[in-house]
Amino acid sequence: MRALPIAVVAAAAALTLTACDSGGSSSDSDGGKKASTASSAAASTACKIDRIGIQVGPANAAPAAGDTGNVPVTLTNKGAECTLQGFPAVKVLDGGTGTDVPEEKSATPPKLTLAASGTASFTITYVRGTAGDGKSLAATTLKIGLPGAATTQSFKWSYGPLAGKTGPNDPNASVSSFQPAGD
Repeated sequence: MRALPIAVVAAAAALTLTACDSGGSSSDSDGGKKASTASSAAASTACKIDRIGIQVGPANAAPAAGDTGNVPVTLTNKGAECTLQGFPAVKVLDGGTGTDVPEEKSATPPKLTLAASGTASFTITYVRGTAGDGKSLAATTLKIGLPGAATTQSFKWSYGPLAGKTGPNDPNASVSSFQPAGD
């Protein structure tokens, strides 16, 4: 007897849910406009690298092979208020060869709003490699980009070779998400 009321309640709930408009695969033109408007608004408020000043370091450089170092990077907004969300795009190169520095896996990036002249930062953490080692990347250049943008800025990498986990294209390094900086 008890199974009948549960079955009736489950059937009623299913019918109620199918009567609702989920908007998931709807051809409602309004939903598409709202989504594209939201995407356009997010894109228009995103910080642009040509309006951001970038300072790399001073670093807590790894002194010897196998040591861990930290390179702080500070961003200063030189334009109107903008937002940063996600992770910076960071690449290290040794001349023509380069590799992306992976995002810190445990980090959940906050959405930051940078006022004019506001600052944010992120940190590159790396393990120093051994010069001439087949697993290390003899990095000389650091490229930094903002989320969703193809443009980067280049800086000198002067912190020694980057150790690789399995090889030079698998760096033992990570980049943190953007964090608020300053007062």
